[in-house]
Amino acid sequence: MTTYEFGLDTFGDIPYRNQQRVSDAEALRLTIEEGRLADQVGVDILAIGEHHRKEYAISSPEIVLGALATVTETIKLSTGVTVLSSDDPVRVYERFATLDALSNGRAQVMLGRGSFTESFPLFGYDLQQYNELFEEKLALYHELTTKESVTWEGKLTQSLNKAQVYPKMENNRTLTTYIGVGGTPESIVRAARYGFPVMLAIIGGEPKRFAPYVELYQKAAAQFQQPALPIGMHSHGVIAKTNEEAQEIAWTYIKQMMDQLGRERGWGAMSREQFMAEVEYGSYYVGDPETVAQKIARTMKEVGVKRFDLVYGAGGQTIEARMQTIELYGKEVIPRVKELLKEG
Repeated sequence: MTTYEFGLDTFGDIPYRNQQRVSDAEALRLTIEEGRLADQVGVDILAIGEHHRKEYAISSPEIVLGALATVTETIKLSTGVTVLSSDDPVRVYERFATLDALSNGRAQVMLGRGSFTESFPLFGYDLQQYNELFEEKLALYHELTTKESVTWEGKLTQSLNKAQVYPKMENNRTLTTYIGVGGTPESIVRAARYGFPVMLAIIGGEPKRFAPYVELYQKAAAQFQQPALPIGMHSHGVIAKTNEEAQEIAWTYIKQMMDQLGRERGWGAMSREQFMAEVEYGSYYVGDPETVAQKIARTMKEVGVKRFDLVYGAGGQTIEARMQTIELYGKEVIPRVKELLKEG
């Protein structure tokens, strides 16, 4: 029987109240309430992003996840993503092994190179080594999670001699680790080589164009004699009681976020036509519960994924809008998607 999982992702966007952003501290406390609600309504996974810029409150996701471990019961606790290139693989393992113990085995790690690069100069890393840092650190992380002790000769990382890392995982568990992929074949093959499952970041365009990456992962896993683990995807979404309400929320806030990124990265402002194309055919999951459920089910079949994470709260949506999305997603959308997938 096919097992599907459904998660929520937050980048830690600071929400608005009365057209003003709330404080960083309040935004962090709100994330705990959002995670508590997600757990109560039956969401499988909560993934929290790592950012180091003014629009986002969460720069230390593991601390937030540790707090969530104390107020939730069943939801899996993940990052989305941990920027491994500007972090230390030993510390990443130690932090998440600690989280796994505190949450009774609910910790996950999602590793990535990061679409934002503020962490590199902040922590003293050279952006010229963007790819090399990730490759070497992922190799070291793999050693740490698969061997009792590690001997390692580093070029861009530390060298280790029969080193052991603590705390040890309980009951011989292995730390569940995903690789976040933005859409390069090299990243897919790298994940397959190490035996890590993949999360596809599909933030624009027709999702089915990612289906070849799922096929590539399966072929690469077979070639490396690794298990072809289930692949997931995440995309932006807003759920409300009506399609019109959801579209207005998404248009206001997702456009604001994308236009800000466009000013930084050199693309133009989003038009209403572009936005509606994403809603109808692309990678925005915006509408009432039935509309969103139908689109999620269709996309999961077309792309070939077994996990879907909805990115909520983008652009600093109001507290009420964020809570509404979480509640409708857990109570109505997820059960309906499961029905549709069962029906084929």
